[in-house]
Amino acid sequence: MRTNPILLTLLTAALALAACSGGDRPAGPPATPGGTTAAGGTAAPGGGAAPGGTAPTTAGAPAATATPPAAPPPATAAARLAADLTRTETALRDPATPASRLPGLGRAQQRHYRALVRRPRLRAAVLPLLPPALRRVAEANVLAGAELRALSGPAGRLPRWRIVAPPPAAVLLGHYRAAEARLGVPWHYLAAIHLVETRMGRIRGTSSAGAKGPMQFLPSTWRRYGGGGDVHATRDAVLAAARMLRATGAPADMGRALHAYNPDRRYVRGVTAYARQMRADPRAFLGYHQWQVYYGDTLLPEGYPARRPVVPR
Repeated sequence: MRTNPILLTLLTAALALAACSGGDRPAGPPATPGGTTAAGGTAAPGGGAAPGGTAPTTAGAPAATATPPAAPPPATAAARLAADLTRTETALRDPATPASRLPGLGRAQQRHYRALVRRPRLRAAVLPLLPPALRRVAEANVLAGAELRALSGPAGRLPRWRIVAPPPAAVLLGHYRAAEARLGVPWHYLAAIHLVETRMGRIRGTSSAGAKGPMQFLPSTWRRYGGGGDVHATRDAVLAAARMLRATGAPADMGRALHAYNPDRRYVRGVTAYARQMRADPRAFLGYHQWQVYYGDTLLPEGYPARRPVVPR
């Protein structure tokens, strides 16, 4: 991770955004501590253009080229997305929602926020249509995704990462809570950093700058804060992140501590926005835990590189 040389409920075991980064995945992966690039931001829209074609012919009649269906008017598209986002966010926050639905809900949430980050005109039409309480949630997730997208450079050649399933949500929450109890760093900030850095542990790989592990530490920074642990072990990495944040201002000045973790104010604003969502409603963690890895606009599914990346049409 990138540092100054002087210098991540009420959930149950069913806890499985996101995006955040994006909440939506930014156009290029956001810079991480130590000059790495990692997953972060908000989600990507899932739909592509409908295939075109020609109209069927009849005997003795010339073939006619089919007219592609007109794109839905902006008001219709905005109303549809607002309704979908409202249903998704409401279900994620409902304790009665079965755990089996969480993966689909979290990934839909990520796609919705990615669409809003990437399309400002659509965002301006959608946000006023949301219920007031959810509008604040959406605004925060869009802010986080936009900040992290702006932090990123253009995506280049696909990275030499492995994409794996993250630890279960209840296990991760246990690590965050243990670090909070020990060092006083709020769990939701640790979760937000974990989300932005490696999508809660989905990314396995060393950055071009040499940063490693689920919380992206440079070797020099790890020697200072790692406590003799394993940089690739989630528990050890979360504790090390908490040590560093505590040493640089947390919990009293989280902005300063986050800036020490990654000295860019866009990073600070993005992580803070995700963290505040989880503080306000710990069930927000459910959606974020399901957010996938996007490199630019390319989805790197769990199992990558054995599984092919999904390139939007």
